[in-house]
Order: sequence, then C-alpha cells, then structure tokens
Amino acid sequence: MAAINNSYLLGLFGAEGGVGALPSARKPKTQPTAPWNLAAQEKPSQTELLRTALSGRKFVNENSAVLDVKGASAGDYRKIFALYQGLSMLEAIVMRASERNLTRLESDQLARRFTVGLTEVTDFLASAQFEGVNIVQGTSATQRQTTAAVARDNPKYMTGPIHEGGLADEVAAFQGDVRFGISVKTILGTRTVDIDLAEMGATPRTLDAVLGHINGKLEAAGVETRIHRQQIESEPRTLKVGDKTITLPAGPTRWGLTVSGTSIETISFVPAESRDAVQVVQGAGTKGGHEVLKFDPDGNPAAGPGERFWVEGRSGVSGLPEGVETVRASAAGPDGSMWVVADVSAGSSTQPIKGQADVVLMKLDSAGKVVVSRALGAASTASGYAIAVDADGRVAVAGSVVGGLAPGETGVSTTLADSFVTVFDADGREQWTHRRGAKAEDEATAVSFDADGRVYVAGRAKSAMPGASVVGGWDGYVQAFSESQVHSLAPIKATATGSTQFGTAGDDNVQAMTVDGDNLYTAGVENGAFVIRHFRIGPSGAPELLATRDLGAARGGEIAGLAVANGRLIVSGATRNGGLDAGQVNNAHAGGMDAFVAALSTDLTASGADRLTYYGGAGDDSAADVKVHDGKVWLTGVSDRALGAKEDVPSRGYLARLDPLTGQVEWSQTWAAADNQAKPLALTVSSGGASVLDRLGLPQGEIDQKDSKALVDATALRAGDRFYVQNPATGRQTAVTIEAKDTLQTLARKIELASGRQLKVTIKTDRDYVTGMDGDTRVTSGGVQRLSITGADGRGGAVLIPGEAGRDALAGLGLSAGFIGKTADEKKTFGVNLPATLNLSSAEGIAKAKDQLVLAIKAMRDAYRALSPEASKPPVTGKAPAYLKAQLANYQAALARLTG
Repeated sequence: MAAINNSYLLGLFGAEGGVGALPSARKPKTQPTAPWNLAAQEKPSQTELLRTALSGRKFVNENSAVLDVKGASAGDYRKIFALYQGLSMLEAIVMRASERNLTRLESDQLARRFTVGLTEVTDFLASAQFEGVNIVQGTSATQRQTTAAVARDNPKYMTGPIHEGGLADEVAAFQGDVRFGISVKTILGTRTVDIDLAEMGATPRTLDAVLGHINGKLEAAGVETRIHRQQIESEPRTLKVGDKTITLPAGPTRWGLTVSGTSIETISFVPAESRDAVQVVQGAGTKGGHEVLKFDPDGNPAAGPGERFWVEGRSGVSGLPEGVETVRASAAGPDGSMWVVADVSAGSSTQPIKGQADVVLMKLDSAGKVVVSRALGAASTASGYAIAVDADGRVAVAGSVVGGLAPGETGVSTTLADSFVTVFDADGREQWTHRRGAKAEDEATAVSFDADGRVYVAGRAKSAMPGASVVGGWDGYVQAFSESQVHSLAPIKATATGSTQFGTAGDDNVQAMTVDGDNLYTAGVENGAFVIRHFRIGPSGAPELLATRDLGAARGGEIAGLAVANGRLIVSGATRNGGLDAGQVNNAHAGGMDAFVAALSTDLTASGADRLTYYGGAGDDSAADVKVHDGKVWLTGVSDRALGAKEDVPSRGYLARLDPLTGQVEWSQTWAAADNQAKPLALTVSSGGASVLDRLGLPQGEIDQKDSKALVDATALRAGDRFYVQNPATGRQTAVTIEAKDTLQTLARKIELASGRQLKVTIKTDRDYVTGMDGDTRVTSGGVQRLSITGADGRGGAVLIPGEAGRDALAGLGLSAGFIGKTADEKKTFGVNLPATLNLSSAEGIAKAKDQLVLAIKAMRDAYRALSPEASKPPVTGKAPAYLKAQLANYQAALARLTG
C-alpha cells in the first residue's frame, strides 16, 4: 500500500465539515494587495527602481498606487503604498551608492537624488492625513526629553586634580611661595582678599588646613563665597601588553577644588606674580581625543598629581569635549583665556548639533576649563579655518559651510561650500553672521580685525566672488566688512564694503593674513610658490594691491603664520625647499620638511636685512601653527618624523621659541602622547598667563557664575529656527519659532500652546553634588535643566515635525521628531524615523541610511497589517469545546491505524 502523507491528513483536520470534506470557498479579500506581496514578475527590480529614482520623477505619488480592493481605508492604503514606493526608491539609491568603483560624478548624482527624495518623503509625512492609523516622521513615544540643556543659576567652578593621596598628607601644590588675591565685586564695589600661605606658619599645609585658612580670610572680609574640596574618582586603566589587555586598578584618591559662590558676588583670582604662558592644542592617541597643554617656559613648574607624559616646562593639561574632530585655529583673549575654533561631528552632552558636522567656538580659561561653547548652527556641514580676537575682546570665526546656515538662506548650492564669517562679543554671544559665496566652491581661510573695527576675510574661490572678477582655477580673495547699528539696542548689521580677487591661471589660495594700521598682508601658495601680497586699505575698507613677493617653490609646504613685529614682516610655515628666496640664512635647511621663519621688509622689497631661519631635523617637521609675541616666534608641530612615515608611526610634538633676526632657538621641548601619537594643531601665547594659580587649578580673571539662560546662547539654536506641532485629531500644524530671548521656560509655554494643550511640558533638573569638608555630600545649586514633554492627562498627544532645512529647531534641541502621547488601541501610531541629516557622503553615512530605510519600510508593512479587519479582533483564548476535542481524538486514532 502506498505511503500516506501525514500532512495531508493534518490538512483535512483543518478543513470544515470533518474528514473528507472539500476545502471551503476562499474568503473574500479585505485588504488590497500590498506592493511587497505582488508576484515576482509584477514587482519592479532594483535596477528599475533606481532608474525611476534617477529619472527625476516624484518619489511619492498617491495616484500611482494600485488598489484591487476598495474600502473605507482606501486613502490610507494609497498613502502607505505611495510611501513604500518612495522608500524603496531611496533604498535602491543607497544600495547603488554602497557599491564599489563608482565614479565621482555618479556618487554626486546619487547623493543629490537621495537628498531630494528624503525631503519629499519627509514633506509628505508632514502633510498626509490618515484615518485608521497614525504615521509620523520620527518615532512614537510617551515621553521625550531634550538633550540640549541650560545651566542652572550659580554653577559651581570645579578644578582638575591638585592633590593625590590622603587628607592628612601635605599638598605639594601648596608648598613654597603661594600668594594670590581673591577679588570680590558686588553692587557696593570691589574689594580684594589677599591670600598668603606663609601666614599659616608651621601649620602643615594639608588640604583642609589650607582651605580653612582661605575660607577664614573670606569670612573675616564678609565674603559669602567659599572654596571646598572635591573628591575626583580614579578610574581603572587598561594597558595592552602584546595581544593581552591588562586592567590596572584605580589609582589613589585624587582631590580638586570647588568654588561655591552666590549670585550677588563676582569672583576673580589675581596672581601676585605672573609670566607668559603658551597653550598648545593637540590630537593625542589613536582614539581621536584632543587636549590642551599649558607651558610655563620661564617658570619652574612640576608635574601635577597623576599626570602622564609630563615634560619639563609644562604646567598643566586638560581635555577638550568628545566629538571634536579637529582644531585648525586658536587665539589668545585679553584676559589670558584661549579661544578655539573646532570642527565637531557630534555635539556635547548638553549641546547637540543640527547637522552632520558643525563649527563650535570654545573659550578656555587659563586653567584649561571650557567656559564658553557656541555652535555655529549649520544645518548640514561646516568647517572652521580661522579665528581672530580684537582688542575689545570680540571674536571673529571664518570657514566654509554647506547647506543652510542663517534662517531662510541655503546658499547658491545645497552641495557646494560657501565662505562664512561670524562675529561674537567677548562673552561668546553672536553679533552677526555673513555668508558670502561664489557660484562655485569657496572657503574663508583667514580673518583679521583692523583698528577701526572692520573685519577682513581672506580665502580662496573657484569662481568670481561678489564684487570681484575671476582669474583662473582657484583664486585668492580678500573681503572687507563694516558694522553699523541704528542704536545701542538694535542688532548689528554687517555690510561688505570692498573685495578683491587675485592669483594666477593655476590654483592659488590665502593661508594667512594680518592687518597693521592701513596695511594688509596675505600669504599663500600661488601656482606652487609662496607668494606674499601687500595691500593698502582705502577709506571704505577696500584693499588695494601695492606689491607682491615670490619666495620660491613651496615644495609641498604651507604658510602657517603672518605678523608684523618690530617693523618687520614675519612669515612662517614649512617646506622641503632649502633655498627659499627670503634673505640671508641664519640656520640651514636640515632635510625633509622643515619649519621656516622669514623676517622681511614691510614694503616687500628685498634687502640685506632680510633673514631666513629653518628649524627641524633630518626627518619631516611640520609647522602646525606659529605665533609672534614680543618679537619672538613660537612654533609647534610634529617633530622630526622619519621620511615617508605612515600615520600609525609614532610621532612627537614640539614647541620652540626663536629669534627671527638671529635664528637663535631660545627654548624648545618635545614630548610624547597617548599611543605614541602626538599631533599639535594650534597654539596661543598669553601675556601673564602663567602663575602660581596653575598649581592650584584656579583660573586667572573672573569666574562666570551667571551663564546666559537664552537658548541661542546655550545651544546650537539661532533666532528664527523653528519646528511644528501637529494635533493628530485636527491635522493642524502650528509653528514654534525660537526668538532671541527665549529660555526653557518660555519655550515650554510655546509648545503647550501650539499643541492645543495636548502636550505637557516641564523642566527637569540634573543636579550636581559636592562633598564638604565635614564629609557630607550635598546637592549644589548647579546642574543643568532640560525640557521633558509628555502627553497631557486625558488628551491625545501631538506630533513634533522638523522645521525647514537650515532652520530646524528640533535638531538644535536634541529632540526626535514624531508622536508624543499614549497611543489608543483603536488607532496605532507608527514612526518613520528618517532624520534630515541622513546622507551618502561617506561609507558610515550610507550604512546608517540603509539601516534607517529598512526600519521605515518595516513601519509601512506594520501599518498595513494594523489596517486589517482581523487586527482589531480579540485573540481566541480559553479551552477548546468538547466537539473539537472529540474530532481531534478520532483523527489521531485514524492516523494511528493507517501508519501502524
């Protein structure tokens, strides 16, 4: 007898009417066939989808959706199928972009169409109305919290570690001559409390004894501010030995100081004696970290507690925030501070960025602590190349930006870079931003102030800049900006008052610029040679070319600095050319790439007084940055690398001071860093910036204990940025626009009103803690505050929708787009999380776009299933009825007889 298929019998069990019954009639369709359920021959291939996406046709088209079943939810199905089609086209673009050996032209075309399609899908989601489900751009959540945060009143100032060991031990930093003043300013005036640890006599200078002495002085003077000790937890360290990673136990207890003030007192620390200080920003290690090294060349500093890679002359080290990709420029502030312009790929824990990459202006006090951080607010990408500080403390930053910057402005092209310049006041608040570009690519690489407050920007451009004429290839350019203000409370307006473009038929650039009176100088590489240009500044600020000087072939080198000192023009950089035409040679070229310093006449005529000094070893030496201070030249860079060395070969940093007229090297040091990778990037020299306060971790100057609460100061937001709040029940969208004076409190009210009270917005505080001298841990008045958004009690919630490119406030707040509130069972919410920052500019960006599209397509399928009538039926639960149990027993008995 032929074998009987068990699955056939089991199939009969599932048929209606018992054994031998014919299959029942097919159930009527309740949902139209989804495009992902079509037969293989009916589905468009990846190649067809890609061809359609690149043809310029719409990505999302409801009219193209085919429904083979009509019903009450036909509109929902059309929208879901149209979205699926658009997402599939985007996926086809991404899959093609991930293939190897694409031409630059095809990669650019794919990136452009991806951006167009992403915008189209996002816009459709923002306007589409669904009946049976909610589909929103973003995610669905019951609660959201901004990652952007604003500091509370009176934040405490905390130093780095100054002591390592027990509280009964004497503190090395307190030994010797320790004298400084604590200046206290109130509405009644200013007074200074003098601190001299010699007054302690024979009392051991332990942590608590010294703090007791200082606080006793403050109390006697009627000052409310106090200085406490703060325990700094030591973390275990890992060490790699061969193929093994060894975890070392945490080191001894470390202690720092906290300055706890009040809102009515402004505190400043004033050293009794001071010396010039040099600060070097460097990349350290293989993990992308950045740090600031402080040197006291004319002092006698010792290593701090637990300090690694210490070198003689260094008085401190501090880290820059995570997310910093590179630093190209820095400048000293008039108060001994250091301003740094950094490129970041991710914001800090309290200051997210809007786009893929942004420029952040940071101010570090003399102790290396970041006290100001201001993001430019670019919607796509930006790079910072130059910085200048005026005598009144104003700061100018220049660079390039792609995509939106100022609200409503996206530039000539959304994919090509434009030059920008932003001016901030001495506290880091934005005064004005000017974006000024050519039709092709351009970027600002140098910036300077003149004595009249005008701002000069120099750079390079591939086509004519506004008000100038093209020469050929990349050209150099200089632009002048003048400021005007109707009255003291009105915004400052910047106007371009003159520009010039210059160069050769080849590729030219400007790498450094300086202004001296009515003279402006530029230096760069023009058609492969170092060229210096001298301009006269006219009455309107427009530069007029007076003279040029060719120093010879750059040989792969670059200009690093340009300044006027003691009546000489000081030009510096690095080159492989040992025969630059820059005067008498003090120190000869040593081989490979060497740093160089040239002292020239200010009218650029060659003379017997011209001097040229090379600095370096037989290997390659870079000139990352150069500053001229009191007639001396300070250089920093990578020291004497083996010729042709790869990036992973160990590198050492160097810092040197030399006399540009004699070539004498007056001071120099080299050092190592983590993973044997030291890469100096920028330096500043501060007059009087080094003192005994460095040992104590305390900064010179005023401690800022009144951080601005304005969102435009504390976050990457700019006035005019906005997002939308949509009530799902009505479909109405209401804009929430950021104003210059908005705080977390005013923004919370705006969001609640825009949602029609569907949302509840509260302010949450992350508090700081401090350990007092009595050993008790107390909550301080510091910490940061964030917005927390939930659905209002008994309400349906609302949807947050991003603002337009270049002015999206959600990104600046660190808020995800999407639905907020409790989701009712009868109408489920599905999120399509496609951030505006998705792009195909890198392998990482392509991978992320691919992952997000997979999830978005899944959301369409989930929404389709949620519309099924079966989805709303309750699941079958409980025991099977008796007649089904009897049938099952009969089938099992028959099966047993047939199979033996």
